Amino acid sequence: MASAARIEAVRALAVVVPNFHMCAFTLMSFTSCSMAVNGLMFMVAVGFNAAASVRVGNELGAGHPRAAAFSVLMVNTVSFIVAVVEAIIVLSLRHVISYAFTSGEVVAKAVSELCPLLAITLLLNGVQPVLSGVAVGCGWQAFVAYVNVGCYYVVGIPLGCLLGFKFDLGAKGIWSGMIGGTLMQTIILVVATCRTDWNKEVEKAKKRLDKWEDSREPVLKD
Repeated sequence: MASAARIEAVRALAVVVPNFHMCAFTLMSFTSCSMAVNGLMFMVAVGFNAAASVRVGNELGAGHPRAAAFSVLMVNTVSFIVAVVEAIIVLSLRHVISYAFTSGEVVAKAVSELCPLLAITLLLNGVQPVLSGVAVGCGWQAFVAYVNVGCYYVVGIPLGCLLGFKFDLGAKGIWSGMIGGTLMQTIILVVATCRTDWNKEVEKAKKRLDKWEDSREPVLKD
């Protein structure tokens, strides 16, 4: 969802970019390619997101801090390897990938120039959604929500506007700004995950379980 929102934000900001018609033509073409490729990658990341959330939550609830930490390491490693492979494929096919959607040479050239940004986005999408799943498994939903809002709307969009309009970088500037917001989000989640005391997380999970156990009522009352 974050990737789709980022692409839509780039498309919306392009409306006010100088030389709008050419920029919009480039962005619409790039969006068609990026949404298809990024959608494929995002579905993989969503799978790892769900797996990380469930596995980490189960391990914490079972009182296994080392198993939870190992699960976080493995799921992020596998997801990042998949992201690297996809980014390499995108870069190696950067000059021909647009022909799957259009036969225009101008579009192919524009997409080729923007493919490095797509590759960076794919790499970030190999880590950020998985870390979000880890955070959900740990019960950090509110923390992740604040990070998302801050990174996208306080950092990403303003930075994209600055690069795109002030420095006249156009589509590349807008897209780079949104990548900057995603990068900041990823760094924050990485730091938070690395600094996690998994023994304390197990204790917190146990307290939450005890709380629900004490407040649970029988389905059938006398």
